[in-house]
Amino acid sequence: MDGYEIIRSKRKTIAVEVRGDGSVLVRAPYRMSSREIQSFIDSKTDWIGRHLKLIRERQACPVKYLTKEEIQELADMAGDDIRRRVERYAPYVGVSPGKITIRSQKTRWGSCSAQGNLSFNCLLMLCPEEVRDYVVVHELCHRIEFNHSSRFWKEVERVLPEYKASRKWLKENGDALIRRLG
Repeated sequence: MDGYEIIRSKRKTIAVEVRGDGSVLVRAPYRMSSREIQSFIDSKTDWIGRHLKLIRERQACPVKYLTKEEIQELADMAGDDIRRRVERYAPYVGVSPGKITIRSQKTRWGSCSAQGNLSFNCLLMLCPEEVRDYVVVHELCHRIEFNHSSRFWKEVERVLPEYKASRKWLKENGDALIRRLG
């Protein structure tokens, strides 16, 4: 594969990133030879190609951006809907949440602070109900395991045995929804 930028740093591992503009960035340790970097890139050619294809498809499809009013309406709806879901699932998880906030975020569907405060993306209102349940349970489980270890995923699965379908839905459809924020 041709045409990629290399950034060398004190990092220990090599990584490749396909940016939204279609450029490819390789982050590599200082000590790694050009030949090793090229070998790594060659091993990732299929992955890079798939991501470049997705970017071209996205660029070909016009995006209907949400207005400020529509975002506020989603946030208002999410405030009620997500709070009800947190109240429903918190006892099953065995935790009590802190403050709940609704935001319009471009990178996250939800988050949990060390203090137990939960934040959710208003765009969840554009997702199926089971996906909203999954994100709520995911964040509540961070009150038990503040990481994504196997123990964390076992907690999620204990509460929502079919969570993988919702996780897959978000991976396949989430970017298109987030792009609507502009």
